[in-house]
Amino acid sequence: MAKKRKNNSEKNSPSTPKSAGVAQGGISTGLDFANLMSALMADLIEGRVSPNIGNATCKAASQLLRVVELQMKYGTTTENGSKVLKLAMATPLVSGVAQPATQ
Repeated sequence: MAKKRKNNSEKNSPSTPKSAGVAQGGISTGLDFANLMSALMADLIEGRVSPNIGNATCKAASQLLRVVELQMKYGTTTENGSKVLKLAMATPLVSGVAQPATQ
């Protein structure tokens, strides 16, 4: 007689996603990023995260990797050897306030 298997939804009831805990700790290293993606895949497979949330997280992660890529390509090297990418100028070229005309 064959044993009945429990399906994943019965065995693992929806609970707090593992990826939420990883994300709350912040993503500052490649290892953090890999842990987040691994936890997100597990959450998606086990049904703890909706596909829409998984898709949004992957899109945000893609943009995060793009910023890192641009930082490595165009960033300026600091004293300690790391690269920093300035996204905006310290003083804006155009101010939002119109200057009064002098006569």
